[in-house]
Amino acid sequence: MLLIDLARTSTAVAADSARLAKIRHLAELLGRVGPDEAEIAIAYLSGVLPQRQVGLGWSGLRDLPSPRQVATATLSRVNGLLDEIKACSGPGSQAARRALTAELFGALTEQEQSFLVRLLQGELRQGALDGVMIEAIAMAAEVPAAEVRRALTLRGSLPAVGAAALSGGVAALRAFRLEVGRPVAPMLAQSAPNVAAALEKIGGPAALEWKLDGVRIQAHRSGDQVMVFTRTLDDITAQVPELVEAVLALPSTDLVLDGEVIALRSDGRPHPFQVTSGRVAGKLDVAKLRASTPLSVFFFDALRVDGRDLLESSAAERHAELARVVPDKLLIPRLVTADPAEGEAFFAEVVRQGHEGLVVKSPRATYAAGRRGAAWIKVKPRHTLDLVVLAAEWGHGRRKGTLSNLHLGARDPETGGFVMLGKTFKGLTDKLLAWQTEQFLRIADGPTDGWVVTLRPELVVEIAFDSVQRSPRYPGGMALRFARVLRYRPDKRPEDADTVETVRSLMF
Repeated sequence: MLLIDLARTSTAVAADSARLAKIRHLAELLGRVGPDEAEIAIAYLSGVLPQRQVGLGWSGLRDLPSPRQVATATLSRVNGLLDEIKACSGPGSQAARRALTAELFGALTEQEQSFLVRLLQGELRQGALDGVMIEAIAMAAEVPAAEVRRALTLRGSLPAVGAAALSGGVAALRAFRLEVGRPVAPMLAQSAPNVAAALEKIGGPAALEWKLDGVRIQAHRSGDQVMVFTRTLDDITAQVPELVEAVLALPSTDLVLDGEVIALRSDGRPHPFQVTSGRVAGKLDVAKLRASTPLSVFFFDALRVDGRDLLESSAAERHAELARVVPDKLLIPRLVTADPAEGEAFFAEVVRQGHEGLVVKSPRATYAAGRRGAAWIKVKPRHTLDLVVLAAEWGHGRRKGTLSNLHLGARDPETGGFVMLGKTFKGLTDKLLAWQTEQFLRIADGPTDGWVVTLRPELVVEIAFDSVQRSPRYPGGMALRFARVLRYRPDKRPEDADTVETVRSLMF
């Protein structure tokens, strides 16, 4: 298949605002793609690269060769050149990368060049997020969308799942199983203002579990081998020896567990999140890092125990299996209750000990991997949202020379873009100002010598605020009141940011 076919489909998808129309455009193309290029097509049209990063930034895409008049570039050829560009390293790598980039873009038409540039810069804003692509794959393969979602839960890669559906239908999708060593997307939580509201949403007794301000992990064990993954499915096994040792000490040798690692002070209270995340990110001299900043391990769910898959089991059954193989000291503290007063007292205790709050869980729910369903509800002592930084303004006075005032955006699943909710410069320390200025200049999407610097939507920031109020000033018709920066979230991607609907549900 030619790249121009994808570029034209992308244009058609972006032009149609109706969800069903987008699905039909995508399904028509997927019905024509060959089996050897299906994964590439699905990845590209989902706005992602199979290589994740290839080392081509904004500066490397400024001076492109003149476009061709006739489209001849195939998906395989384009993706092969991107593989070669990514592989460039060592002496002479910059020249080699430039030559390959010129070869790649010199073989493309103007429309193809535009498509590929936007893909490389993470700006393929056409409204073809996972939900739309899942429906398109299902339509093209003539399979139920539920089968595609189930397979995606287990495989974690939409291109791989889509290619299987297109080539083998339902049978190929049902061949996917939970595999030890292959992480699945974690189940996520919605938000509620208080424990009473969370219990009301659950509709009966619920498990109230401490919400730690640590790093979410997924631990896999097969025999004497342990693998540990983050919520973004990155392998961090070498960086968390405490967790590896804890899992190896368990009686079961065939496990997949969901949990958290956190750095605690000597009095049991948590260090700031940056301490934990910095420790987990540290790859050099892990033994020294461990000695200075040891990690504590806590588990709260089991996806597999003794070779038995538990994804379709109820939360109550999963926790029973978890408690059977994991000692109490490694379990997240929890309370099962339907009483709001009892729950609020439990909430007050966890906050008193310095932790984030609670996650209120339905005991009947199965494990909805990768989804933010209503079965898990987080409750924090303040309103917070994970938003994307869309732009920043140069500061003045004491902040002159730094990019300070942040333009904040919530994710819009319908368009695939972000809706601005307001600005804030509060909560920024001098150290954070210096750090974010360096990061913003790296991801600037255009000139940096004006008052406002537009950014590629890559950085997620956790924002605290008092309330959401109506405002005609911003496109979403609402704004955050007294917004302030808590921290950046390097563990989250833009697609993990809170949605416009989530913000709207908090409007008073």
